[in-house]
Amino acid sequence: MNRRTAILAAAAGLGRLAEAEEVRTSGVVIEVTFDPGEFDVGKQRILEWVSRAASAVAAYYGRFPVTMARLHIRPLAGRDGVRHGVTFGSTPASTRISVGEHTTEAQLRDDWVLTHEFVHMGFPSLARRHHWLEEGLATYVEPIARVQAGQLKPERLWADLVRDIPQGEPQPGDNGLDRTRSWANTYWGGALFCFDADVRIREATHNRYGLQHALRGILAAGGNIETEWPVARALEAGDRAVGVPVLSRLYEERKDTPVPVDLASLWRRLGVIPSSGSLTFDNHAPLAGIRRAITARLPAG
Repeated sequence: MNRRTAILAAAAGLGRLAEAEEVRTSGVVIEVTFDPGEFDVGKQRILEWVSRAASAVAAYYGRFPVTMARLHIRPLAGRDGVRHGVTFGSTPASTRISVGEHTTEAQLRDDWVLTHEFVHMGFPSLARRHHWLEEGLATYVEPIARVQAGQLKPERLWADLVRDIPQGEPQPGDNGLDRTRSWANTYWGGALFCFDADVRIREATHNRYGLQHALRGILAAGGNIETEWPVARALEAGDRAVGVPVLSRLYEERKDTPVPVDLASLWRRLGVIPSSGSLTFDNHAPLAGIRRAITARLPAG
């Protein structure tokens, strides 16, 4: 969750912490602070989890989006698993997250929440009505970043997308991305926009560029969470990076109007074949190369 509201309150909270550590990885220094509490796996495993999440985001963006960040971890007594996170567009960028004291190493390895929060740091803060783009982008990019970092299998990514992204299709009563405040529209409507844009950019550029290149272009232009931009500026910067106006046009088409996506056709063209609870790939499908390119790791920079 990317919020620029209550930044001062968050900063005040970060000043009352009992312990602090530093994680240095992928060109970023992350100051990790802890509320009182003990983890069954030990603090070192928690710091390794932080490093893995940062490495995945750096793999996607070509570098970590900021050079300094703060992470505040709240241990949850009697609980396990990684819980709710929130990321603030302060300077430096700051994330707050809750982790159960009984969280296992397997749960840390499989976690997506911290990677999702760190993805937010690579995109400018937008007006509240565009919250769907901030959250949808992080929802879509997070598993791709983990695949590119070798932390998740592509088959898991595509199976999860086939299962979850239909939640982003417009529902009765929706009024477009900017004017629909539902949870499904915010997270999965935004993710569907990003997925559709990714494929369209790759089709328009003969698979030379994709959404990843657009987002790297936005970051290179100075658009990270520590900045506040109008949505048009962000989308235009992404379009310039890939040389086609897909993001701006798709936004104009869908900001005030619910537009469904023919997902069944898109899966077929990508060669993603779900059947009987499993998933296979058709490498002869028209867009099979695009499917592979989406998860292929790009060089840094």
